[in-house]
Amino acid sequence: MLSQCFERTGKLSDISEAIAAGKRSIELTSLGHPDLPGHFSNLGSSFLRRFYQTGELHDISEAVSSQQKAVELTPLGHPNLPKLLNNLGGSFRHRFELTGELCDIAEAIALQQKALELTSPGQIILHEWSNLGTSFLRRYERTGELADIAESIAAYQRAVALTPPGHPNLPGQLGSLGGSFHHRFERTNQLSDIAEAIASQQRAVELTPPGHPNLPIVLSNLGNSFSSRFANTGWLSDITEAITLQQRAVKLTAPGHLELPRRLSNLGNSFYHRFTHTRELSDIGESVESHQRAVDLSPPGHPELPQRVNNLGISFLSRFEQTGDVSDITEALAAGRRAVELAPPGHVDLPGRLSNLATSFLSRFEKTLSFDDLKESIAHYKSAATATSGPPSIRFSAAKHWATLSHRHFTTFPETLLAFATAVRLISVIAGLEQTVQNRHSQLQSISSFTLQAAAAACALGRPDKAIEWLEQGRCLVWNQLNHLRTPLDDLRVTHPDLAHRVLEISKALESAGSRMSQSSTGTQALMSEKVGAEEEARSHIYLAKEWDNVIDTIRSTVPGFETFLLPPSCTTLLQNLPNSGWTIVINVHKDRSDALALRAGLDKPIHIELPGFSSEMAEKLRENLKKHLVDSKVRMREVEADEEDGRGCKPVGLSKGTVLRDILAYLWKEVVKPIFDALELVRSPPELPRIWWCATGPLAFLPLHAAGLYEKLNSHTIFDYAVSSYTPTATFLTNRVMNARRAPELEDASGLLLVSQPSTPGLSRIPGTMKEVHAIQTQLATCAVRLCILEGEAATIEAGLKEMDNYSCVHLACHAIQNKVEPLQSGFYFHDGPLSLSTIIKKDLKHADLAFLSACQTSAGEEKLSEEAVHLAGGMLAAGYRGVVATMWAIRDKQAPQVAGDFYEYLLAEDGAAMNGSRAAYALHHAMQKLRTRCDNSESSLLTWVPYVHFGL
Repeated sequence: MLSQCFERTGKLSDISEAIAAGKRSIELTSLGHPDLPGHFSNLGSSFLRRFYQTGELHDISEAVSSQQKAVELTPLGHPNLPKLLNNLGGSFRHRFELTGELCDIAEAIALQQKALELTSPGQIILHEWSNLGTSFLRRYERTGELADIAESIAAYQRAVALTPPGHPNLPGQLGSLGGSFHHRFERTNQLSDIAEAIASQQRAVELTPPGHPNLPIVLSNLGNSFSSRFANTGWLSDITEAITLQQRAVKLTAPGHLELPRRLSNLGNSFYHRFTHTRELSDIGESVESHQRAVDLSPPGHPELPQRVNNLGISFLSRFEQTGDVSDITEALAAGRRAVELAPPGHVDLPGRLSNLATSFLSRFEKTLSFDDLKESIAHYKSAATATSGPPSIRFSAAKHWATLSHRHFTTFPETLLAFATAVRLISVIAGLEQTVQNRHSQLQSISSFTLQAAAAACALGRPDKAIEWLEQGRCLVWNQLNHLRTPLDDLRVTHPDLAHRVLEISKALESAGSRMSQSSTGTQALMSEKVGAEEEARSHIYLAKEWDNVIDTIRSTVPGFETFLLPPSCTTLLQNLPNSGWTIVINVHKDRSDALALRAGLDKPIHIELPGFSSEMAEKLRENLKKHLVDSKVRMREVEADEEDGRGCKPVGLSKGTVLRDILAYLWKEVVKPIFDALELVRSPPELPRIWWCATGPLAFLPLHAAGLYEKLNSHTIFDYAVSSYTPTATFLTNRVMNARRAPELEDASGLLLVSQPSTPGLSRIPGTMKEVHAIQTQLATCAVRLCILEGEAATIEAGLKEMDNYSCVHLACHAIQNKVEPLQSGFYFHDGPLSLSTIIKKDLKHADLAFLSACQTSAGEEKLSEEAVHLAGGMLAAGYRGVVATMWAIRDKQAPQVAGDFYEYLLAEDGAAMNGSRAAYALHHAMQKLRTRCDNSESSLLTWVPYVHFGL
């Protein structure tokens, strides 16, 4: 009763008397008495309650000791054992919170999991789930393991689901659940997580009565979530609400309360976030004051003291950057050093604190120009980047600063290349396999372009080989990951069939998990059972990714000859496995410089060709001009035009004006393509045109390199006179296809063409030209022995299409297409009964996939925010297994599509009419475009008609 009284009043005399009574009860109870375990447990609880108020290590150690005795005295199978185990686990967790010893939190989790295992079915166990959730959360805060935060959310969700309405514990359960969502948001930046956090914590506030001792912490935590969302979105209403809530929480907290420093630190963070938006000195002054009070009130050795000191340093730094007051940067550096010194080795927050200290040194360097400060900054950024723990995004940011500063100020510094290599490697860690494809693309939007900076630096340092390796490692990550999951295992299966089987099973499961819908689809209004199911999938996904890493490490370390299994290829390896004919031209476009890197089988190293006349600014300007020109010319989608075509067979796609496209093609010729051809000594009109595979980066990836040239009225000088052009997302894609082709089964059994035509798709505009397209293709195949399957109109269902894709090596899709830029794997092609998505196609094991002709609009038009990821239908079909793809950069005309298809297949079947072989598809498209050009002139309208056709792959 004294203990319960203390919970309400907070008077230390009450809890001290309770402890004394508890000790006396144990003294009066004989050994073996059935009440003795309960007396020890109650005494431990009283010590724990006093610890909440005092934070004394003695109290929490006594709590652990008493509760351990309670467990030891309770026989297995006793109904009270789960509760006692759970209480002991809670005390271990509280001791961990004070000392930071990982063995304590591991013991806490083990005890609480055992308590759940021993709980009888049907018994109410909401406390157990809640306590387990808190323990996983605390370990996550220490180690940063995503599996721990997923386990925490799942446990809290179960606790909330088990808590009936009106139960006094419901506000606490909701607040804890919201806290875990908030922590995950800070790691992933998924807005669905912070929305869930705020919704749960708002309910917790609503259900907590005025005057309740838990109200301040619920208010403060809700303020944290609003503050974090503001930092991500910039919504001023959020930060205003955060400060109001946290000021109220501080006001309701008694002086000397153990939680007061934490609430002051939270308030200081919110004032800091508002300052970053408003630049009001009063806000950063309030931030410094709140953080200083939090530090002053924190006892030495408190596990949160390093973070509170770190926060204080950040605020001092921000005020220095605003006012230039040297005393502020001195305080910032002192706080930063102390925060680093106080952090335990391997702590998840250490890279962030090192980065903050580095930023303070850099800020002082910019003021004083002292190279000692610059060297200190670089050294701390390096330490943060190379740390073995901590969020990958923090380590990447540190590596980026390390690399940029080293290259800018110490160009020949030996570690500059190491810094760039570290940063590029971390890009793939940030977009790891434990996330959905949508989330990976979201993460990559702001970071994948760094690869171009790294490649530009490598070129400047005379290391084109490193430029190639980094571009291959840091671009098209999602497609490369999918390719890894589908890597052939024939060689591994010969010597280690068990490992091969394990890789196959995990890869299939990861493919499925990666294509699942993101958790935002559940929504904050979804039923708790639905949310629990979504979290279960996410948690399983994380463990699958960990298992994948483990089995790959096992293969590399134990299987002879597999030491580099699925590691990024070296430049030498790439050069050894490129196609035997033609050049692969990788063009890196960055604001610092532009370079072409020419690769060819048999070379020792890339041929480096500087492009001084081209820049990323010009590439972006050309891309914007082309985009605007297409809109002005009403080039949007494949539509029927009622006009009769003119005598040349070409009609304008729209109302094109000026010479925008012709000027773009001329500029690309003069400043990009012609300098490359000159350096490679390619001649005009050779006996047989060589192949060129273009691999463009940045805004250049959205420009028609394949059509570069001078299109004069009488005498054109174009790329068509020199080479047959194709595109490739990466050089690695080509080498993988070459190596896979060497061991792939012959295509004869499945050789043939699946032709899907949708002249009238329900709910979409009609495209009757597809019927002419079918007729044109049938005409070419009529005299050949090539198998042909036509699915047209109502017969072209998703089920039928998928079934026939297994049976035919080539597919021709004459239909509408949809490009989903948010979830690229949901992009697809409209069949009669709906869209056939890439995710569905990719799940098929298309062993015989050879050629896909995508006679639809904008099937190679990528996402501008993901220029390095080839987020378009053509890239997706390559990822699905097709060796080559014919696609379109923008809308194609319904009248020209049948002509192009007929000419394409005429050439393709000319050499071997008995088989459908896509290896000559690039030449076939080149032939079809030349014939179309002869029916057109060099006007802007004609260029808009044929330029969009492109070829990808082998």
